Amino acid sequence: MSTATVRLSCLAGVAMLTLALTPAAAAAAPRLDGVIGDHAVVQRGQPILLTGDAGAGETVMVTLAGKTVVVRAGRDGRFSAQLPALPAGGPYDLTIAAASGAVVMRDILIGDVFLCSGQSNMELAVGDAQDLIPDAHPPVDAMLRLLTVAKVAAPAPLARFADTPRWTVAGPASVPGFSAACFYMAQALRRTAGVPIGAIHSSWGGSRISAWMSGTALQDAGLGDDAALLALYARDPAAAKSRASTLWEQWWRGGSGDRPGAEPWQPAAALDWRAVPAMTNFERWGVPELATYNGMLWYQRTVELTAEQARGPATLVLGTIDDADRVWVNGRGVGGSSLASQARVYALPAGMLTPGRNVVTVNVDDVYADGGMTGPAESMRLTLADGSSIPLGTDWRYAIARRLPGSAPRVPWDDINGAGTLYNAMIAPLGATRLAGIAWYQGESDTGIPGYDRRLTALIADWRQRFASPDAAFGIVQLSAYGSPSSTPAESGWGSVRDAQRRVAAKDPRAGLAVTLDIGDALDIHPGEKHAVGQRLAQVMRARVYGERVAPAGPAIAAAHRAPDGGVALRFDGVTGALHARSADRAIGFELCDTAPGTCRYASGRVDGRTVTLPADGRPAVRVRYAWTEAPMTNLSDNTGLPVGTFEIPVE
Repeated sequence: MSTATVRLSCLAGVAMLTLALTPAAAAAAPRLDGVIGDHAVVQRGQPILLTGDAGAGETVMVTLAGKTVVVRAGRDGRFSAQLPALPAGGPYDLTIAAASGAVVMRDILIGDVFLCSGQSNMELAVGDAQDLIPDAHPPVDAMLRLLTVAKVAAPAPLARFADTPRWTVAGPASVPGFSAACFYMAQALRRTAGVPIGAIHSSWGGSRISAWMSGTALQDAGLGDDAALLALYARDPAAAKSRASTLWEQWWRGGSGDRPGAEPWQPAAALDWRAVPAMTNFERWGVPELATYNGMLWYQRTVELTAEQARGPATLVLGTIDDADRVWVNGRGVGGSSLASQARVYALPAGMLTPGRNVVTVNVDDVYADGGMTGPAESMRLTLADGSSIPLGTDWRYAIARRLPGSAPRVPWDDINGAGTLYNAMIAPLGATRLAGIAWYQGESDTGIPGYDRRLTALIADWRQRFASPDAAFGIVQLSAYGSPSSTPAESGWGSVRDAQRRVAAKDPRAGLAVTLDIGDALDIHPGEKHAVGQRLAQVMRARVYGERVAPAGPAIAAAHRAPDGGVALRFDGVTGALHARSADRAIGFELCDTAPGTCRYASGRVDGRTVTLPADGRPAVRVRYAWTEAPMTNLSDNTGLPVGTFEIPVE
């Protein structure tokens, strides 16, 4: 916020105020919640709610675009003022004045505000995308404003940002570092909507959807236990950490059948131990079975201590671990995390160490790309109560862990894999910001975790309520293609998430799906072609926000019926023109399936207008899947070139 000398008069029961702001007065001036500041965009057509702090009991005058309201702060200094809905326009000054001081926010526009959120594919910046804007120095667009929320996590909802993010005018200095998908969406909307556009970007790479959900949304999605554990962590971190270790151990025993006292984290565990070659990603060790391994490894290190060294508390420093870890000392859990870039530091209470042999056991869970304990080795040590340290960078051994069903539990206070942590610090402080639409590009970190549709549905409902924007459009980017192409039908975590995204969008009249299968990269989880992603998100908003006569998503499966010849006829909605099988006379990527897993088989289809017919193959077909793999090969699109996305549908 900028400050200025302000002279105000109010004739309706408020005496004339003459305010000459000194540094002391400026420090005491009213302060707004949320992100309204210089260069901000405020949502048009909706009442404008402004909340903040002033002096206890002070009269506060708020003026914007010729509209003024006067309110009184409570005994706690909190005030709330609501201006009437305003049409698109500006720039204006927003003035907030009280006896204690005043502030003026300059260059405010009234237009449409969009929130963009998700994980790394939403976070990927314009400057890092493959499809850079044609001019390396984009011209200034005074009617397009950008704001990025810093990456912060919190165990409880924050009332405001510690450092309020600042709005910038779109131009050469601000665009390259801004979210590419969000910018290209906003840029496209500027060209079609004809009003000022504000784009708020709040994302964190690698994050699960649960981290972006409030306590209410977590409850609605069946994650109430995680919400309760996070609340415990906010009150009593030690008790919460102990509970988290217990839950992880229960998960392991439930999947492995190990009895208490016979688990791999016990000091005498008899595993196939081998020497750790180096504190690097284990894919680099030259061990063939680990070259492309994604899964769990056990690490173990023995430390000999004297009675004096073992006395009192200690600190265990293990360096960085990729991706997640769970740590025990002498069979007692001491903690765990899942942020690969974060150095692991664990406090050991007095009594955990013993004279003689002490055993540190680490479970490392690698879920994507490289994994392992990565040090650096020189940073790894055990610091004792007497001030001495024992280096721990060498003499480790490892064993490959057995595979268990499902995903290992993560602690809910983890930055990106937690439950509510990013909502608390990166969404809640946005306050009463009203929105025209929300763009969501996330799901890679939820592959393999059932129930994504329930979590996404709960998040959408909660965010619309939180921002007092019940009609806000919701654009969902369906996960792109990534990974090795399959040669036989199989179950797919990516396919399940894509289908969940499709089903959520299909049930919500204010939502739309941006399909991206055709612009993925089988070798890169971060495909760089983000211009088309932004264009497709803009198409969702054009249909849902502005009521344009465009399909909100492109071709989408509508129904599957038994054909007269015993095959399956698929009908599609949202088709512009007709469907086409590119570079072939048949559409590929379909699977006919019976009820049970493992019964799917490939089928090609005959395309006719808005229908695709799959011929009978003499086997039961009660459901149809399409593009059901990480990196599917498909060729079905409409006249616009928009592809059909992943789906599974029962045959009626």
